[in-house]
Amino acid sequence: MEIKGIIKKIGAVKQVSDKFKTRDVILTVEDKFPQHLLIQCSQEKVLLFDNLSVGSQVIAHINLRGKEWTNAQGEVKYFNTLECWRLEVLSNINESTPTLSNEVSDGLPF
Repeated sequence: MEIKGIIKKIGAVKQVSDKFKTRDVILTVEDKFPQHLLIQCSQEKVLLFDNLSVGSQVIAHINLRGKEWTNAQGEVKYFNTLECWRLEVLSNINESTPTLSNEVSDGLPF
């Protein structure tokens, strides 16, 4: 599954345990009503967003994960996670883009 969007927020890497780390990223998907989706990366995939910044446009390849959890009162709750496993960068605002000038310098003062 793919999600094309613009990076709204890149969270810090969280070391959950000695062997497990995660990073949350918010992608804004442009639609009639923009959607802000929480994408999660884990383990070595937390590095996917290291060289990107807010405003970059990407395609996140994700797996949809679901969990069932029962609390102490016996209520069953369900949680969904969008787990990113691959990233395609469409535009990165960290990359310098050359600028063109309409002015040509011919050495004349006017």
